[in-house]
Amino acid sequence: MEPATVLSISIGAILVAITAFSIYTAFGPPAAELDDPFEDHED
Repeated sequence: MEPATVLSISIGAILVAITAFSIYTAFGPPAAELDDPFEDHED
């Protein structure tokens, strides 16, 4: 393979991994530990 192809596939794989981890953190089981700062300061 050409180096440009390997580089573009690597960057694409990294972006997909970061996106998948972000979605898992936002909506998966770790989301239970997140808190909403707007709910903390309601009157």
